Amino acid sequence: MRDRKLESYSRDWRKREEVAELMVPLIGKLYRDQGVVTTIYDHSLVRKSAIEILKAHRFTRHVLKEELSVSASLPVLQALSRLDPEPARIDVGKLAVGYERKKAEVGVDVFLRQALAETGMERKALLDRPQDVVLYGFGRVGRMLARILIQRSGGDKWRLRAVVTRKRRGDDLMKRASLLRRDSVHGRFNGAIVMDREENALVANGNMIRVLYADAPEDVDYRAYGIQDAVVVDNAGIWRDREGLGRHLKAGGVSKVILTAPGEGDVPNIVYGVNNDDIREEERTLSAASCTTNAIVPVLKAMHDRFHIEHGHIETCHAYTNDQNLIDNYHRKSRRGRGAPLNMVITETAAANAVAKILPELAGRLTANAIRVPTPNVSLAILNLALGRENTVEDVNTYLRDISLHSPLQDQIDYTSSHEVVSSDFIGTLKTAIVDSFATIVQGKRCVLYVWYDNEYGYACQVIRIVQHIAGLQLPAFP
Repeated sequence: MRDRKLESYSRDWRKREEVAELMVPLIGKLYRDQGVVTTIYDHSLVRKSAIEILKAHRFTRHVLKEELSVSASLPVLQALSRLDPEPARIDVGKLAVGYERKKAEVGVDVFLRQALAETGMERKALLDRPQDVVLYGFGRVGRMLARILIQRSGGDKWRLRAVVTRKRRGDDLMKRASLLRRDSVHGRFNGAIVMDREENALVANGNMIRVLYADAPEDVDYRAYGIQDAVVVDNAGIWRDREGLGRHLKAGGVSKVILTAPGEGDVPNIVYGVNNDDIREEERTLSAASCTTNAIVPVLKAMHDRFHIEHGHIETCHAYTNDQNLIDNYHRKSRRGRGAPLNMVITETAAANAVAKILPELAGRLTANAIRVPTPNVSLAILNLALGRENTVEDVNTYLRDISLHSPLQDQIDYTSSHEVVSSDFIGTLKTAIVDSFATIVQGKRCVLYVWYDNEYGYACQVIRIVQHIAGLQLPAFP
């Protein structure tokens, strides 16, 4: 009996792995040739291995109460590859579930053609030419942005054309290549990086990225390198107001600037998914706000929309950052001079004020504080809220779970229902906020939510969404 069960498990795994392997080239061709991002319940399949595809299918048990079979999604993917779909984000998992209900009535090709026809859009390229993107600064966030831009460079999208930084002593190009190739937190770069010393460029997965040196934004003429109408993502954080960021617009070849830090003055702070509709076409300078703001605002909006937040306190346990000292030394800010890997450090946060800028209806209702903790990445926001009516844990969790799956905020909010997760489990998450459902506390009108966030990669994904928005590269999602 045990031997038969052993063989049954092994045989089933080999069969499912074989099916997943058949999916890999179909997924790649759809992405490269037609700009179609395929997903399984919002988990991207692009550039994933067979094992990762199986894991995406395994996730569906949290949604469907049972795991979606790769044998059910493969026919839908094959039919999709036979069509000529528009550039879009197409959820093969949801379509497979829909087809299972109708397969006795109609074939998969007819089903899919009818389903996609409901979008009412014809096949078209996203842009006449790929959008040029420049990274000003190449620190932690800059390198995460570079990884994402390179990974998603297929289809009619964008080209990361240059990185601008200050030249360091020694072999600067080699050092930049090494930092992009290897990361102590996020692991090795998924691909190949070579150096073109003649052009002072890094060639990453076929993308030639010039490394340019400048001490000020206006010192670079990007047109000399064939760069046109570029979106510059300023992750140096030195200039935060309109005048300072406007220096980028004086450089030749620049159309718009995005700051990866809270903007000051009248610079619009954008949390994608919440207030991106406020972006005006004529606006040339934007801020992507902070990583913490991007983590808490989507959850606060969802909670306020349903339960009405009367007041609350936000406490963030934030991973230490590069502005702290490794060992005790002078620092201009209180407490941050103490060794970051050795201490929990109470410090200030502008989270409450940042929330008020994006959700004015919550102005004056929230307070906030922060503790820097001895971990290099992934932070935790604790939202202690007083709501407008009494609720239960089940009410709140069910609502946030549904928001994470079927709402305009599903790209920002994720949901976990495991008793065993810890901070390192959320390294590399694409969403900006993960609600830890087993930590939720509800007592009458009082609610405490624990929200994890990758303050590097998850935040970088939000910045990329703004780039897509202002460049006209948002993919319609279907279904």
